[in-house]
Amino acid sequence: MSRQYDLLIFDWDGTLMDSIARIVNCFGNACADAGLPVPPESAMRHVIGLGLAEAVDALLPGVDNALRERVVARYREHFLHIDQTATPLFDGVRAGLEEFARRGYLLAVATGKSRRGLDRVLQETGMASLFVATRCADEAFSKPHPKMLQDLLDYTGLKVEHALMVGDTTYDLQMARTAVMDSLAVSYGVHTCEALLAHAPLACLDTFDEVRRWLLPRTVTPPAEAAVS
Repeated sequence: MSRQYDLLIFDWDGTLMDSIARIVNCFGNACADAGLPVPPESAMRHVIGLGLAEAVDALLPGVDNALRERVVARYREHFLHIDQTATPLFDGVRAGLEEFARRGYLLAVATGKSRRGLDRVLQETGMASLFVATRCADEAFSKPHPKMLQDLLDYTGLKVEHALMVGDTTYDLQMARTAVMDSLAVSYGVHTCEALLAHAPLACLDTFDEVRRWLLPRTVTPPAEAAVS
């Protein structure tokens, strides 16, 4: 059987990088800096994957715009300059992505991070060259809107049936479903496998090595012509 996918699109936080603890810390400290009660950890984990403004809106309903903007500003300050919580790649991610690239897959990222934040972690991890394209929440509508996926398809010139979205949140899977794109869920991020399976991924896998094994047994054929500009 020939390979079904040519483009693999990955979420970042909770799928490739274990940044959950740092994100939760930064949300909590940002709320405290703004004089607001710190939300429950479960609530802060649940909004991971959304764009920052959308996450704060969901986390702090009923809070006035000035305070929400204060929380956004303080979150950025904590995440970029203050918080030093380790954010390692999940086990198997680097080797798995490198193998996907060697096998001829095109790799991309669709993330709720800002462009500044994604560029920073790509530089820190030395992984920028693995991805043919990336799309961030401040360049398109936040997940679960499908615009990021549509932009990546436009950029690569590939049809939706040749792409697969891999993510750890229901927002990733809702985005893929709206784009009529196949999706693969991972259970080691922020949303439970039960919640993820409600959005019809092809599978819900427990490690990145399982993602690699799920994809690589397929017979490899050259990727479709891609008009990458």
